[in-house]
Formats: sequence, C-alpha cells, structure tokens
Amino acid sequence: MTEQTAAVAHFAGRLAFETDVSDVAADIGAGTTGWVLIDSRSQESWDQGHVPAAIHLPTREIAERAATVVPAGVRVVTYCWGPGCNGATRAALEFAKLGYPVKEMIGGFEYWTREGLPVETADGITRRLSDPLTAPRGVACAC
Repeated sequence: MTEQTAAVAHFAGRLAFETDVSDVAADIGAGTTGWVLIDSRSQESWDQGHVPAAIHLPTREIAERAATVVPAGVRVVTYCWGPGCNGATRAALEFAKLGYPVKEMIGGFEYWTREGLPVETADGITRRLSDPLTAPRGVACAC
C-alpha cells in the first residue's frame, strides 16, 4: 500500500465515523431526520447544560437501555465533554457493539458551547458568544 493510499483510507475512515459540532448543528437546523444525538455524560453534567436536541443516555447505561431509547437501525451521534475526554468514543463503541450505525461528534459539548450554539438547562435555552479562537465572529470556516 502506498502512503497516498494509506492516507486516503485513514482520512476517509475517520470521516465515516466522525462528525463535528458545525455539521451536527446544521443537521439539527435543517430538520434532518433518521438520526439521534446522544449525550453520554453523567446526570450532573447533563443538568449543567446540553445540546437541546440531545437524548441523555450515559455510557454505562447504553448496553441496557439503547433499544428502549433508539430504534434499531437509526444512526447515532455521540458526544461527551470535549476533545480531552474519550467518553463519546466509549459511547460510540457501545452502540457499535449493539449494531447501530454510529458517529462521534468531535469537539463534544465544549466546542458546541465555544461555537456559540444553543445550550439547554432547566432554566431554558441560552447561547454564549462564540469563542473567536474556534468560531471567529462574522467569518465562516467554510471547511
């Protein structure tokens, strides 16, 4: 296998199983159906704030409860805290073991909030200003 072939296979593989917060937000905004967003964090973390469209299902409960929360065959996108946490990866693995098509939302909840996207708590939905290091104001990434 050439280096080019290996690189193409590697990056295509990553894109097959990863998505980012901007793409998830775009799918939510467009009303794209056929998938669910799973927040795999603890109850305390969920209560601090979560993506409004998300379903709360902590990783430790996936094997037992997934079938009651997510219909068979529906694509699952998992997220946890952020890039310094592999909780979304562990959650994605649990769904994959159960046969679900699954992707991990890279950046997690940290980058969701840093990009100024809506956050839901018991008090309602709020938005913070975007962090100019992750989502420059008035400038589209266009990636």
